[in-house]
Amino acid sequence: MGAIGYYLALPFIYAVSIMPFRALYALSDLMEFLLFGVARYRLLVVRQNLRNSFPDKNPAELRAIELEFRHWFCDLVLETIKTLTISPQEVERRISIEGTAILKQYHDAGTSVILVMGHWGNWELGGARFSQLPFHKLNVIYHPLENRYFEQLIVHMRTRLGNGLYPMKDTVRCMLRDRNELTATAFIADQTPSPGHAYWTTFLNQATPVFWGTESIARKLDRPVIYLGIDRPRRGRYTMRFELLEPRPAQTAEGEISERHTKRLEEDIHRRPAIWLWTHRRWKHRPPGDIRPYGT
Repeated sequence: MGAIGYYLALPFIYAVSIMPFRALYALSDLMEFLLFGVARYRLLVVRQNLRNSFPDKNPAELRAIELEFRHWFCDLVLETIKTLTISPQEVERRISIEGTAILKQYHDAGTSVILVMGHWGNWELGGARFSQLPFHKLNVIYHPLENRYFEQLIVHMRTRLGNGLYPMKDTVRCMLRDRNELTATAFIADQTPSPGHAYWTTFLNQATPVFWGTESIARKLDRPVIYLGIDRPRRGRYTMRFELLEPRPAQTAEGEISERHTKRLEEDIHRRPAIWLWTHRRWKHRPPGDIRPYGT
């Protein structure tokens, strides 16, 4: 989509962003019907992922998770657009926080930290909420978009309340550049790396590659690693929980941090499975030497 498509879409995007939440969720219900009920967006991927991840669940249980996921996914898309105009007061009202004593401890000690999280809950609203905390400055690692118009929009959306962004390929350089600032660098660690350059573990009942980046940077810089989960106890309400995962990464064995943050995310997904990104082709790669195709 080029400049014409961007400028045609922009009024609709901002119209959605200024909707009250009640209207936003009514639109989300319509979107769920059109996206999944009519267009059947990635339903085969969703169902395959759920079956493989929860072999002990019966078809009715998997169907219930799928339906809840479909509504959460549409809420996620529209809530993300909402962050273009949402006020700090509204963010604070909708997202409660637990575990800030950990952040305060490191903030008062003048220590920067690393946050590790997954695509569970709503990471965009979570970033907006973090910006209102009186502790570290949040810098989020992200993939720049090829479309320069939407790239500018996304950058504005994620930085308008005070957060920063690090392009993934420049993560270490940016962290070293900002080493004299008190920062929290956020890694969303459940994306899919190339199979030959990954830590392999079992995640949700399947062989899964994990990016080395979170662990290797944490060990190199010896920055405390904090796990961040963003739960959704009910529609429109979230809870951010900070948990100290590793205070001294430089003293850990290779693979230890990767294993621990992956298992911690898995615990959250088992507790509330419908709010993880099941449309993601997380298991499209096989371990080196395994030549079976995706989905087998």
